[in-house]
Amino acid sequence: MSQPQGQTLEPNTANRYEISRRDLPLHCPVPGMSLWNAHPQVYLPIEAQNGEARCPYCGTLYILKD
Repeated sequence: MSQPQGQTLEPNTANRYEISRRDLPLHCPVPGMSLWNAHPQVYLPIEAQNGEARCPYCGTLYILKD
């Protein structure tokens, strides 16, 4: 998951993100998201769940692509 350098993402604006193994361990909100208006950070066991994990707070689906 990449973003322009120096910019933060708004949390929970998309309901599906593709991530790579370099993004592990996975947590929601992900690094680079502004945290002031996000839910508490929660770690998601994506590798134990067949490469997909859904955040229990916001419902965002994360898919492991490699």
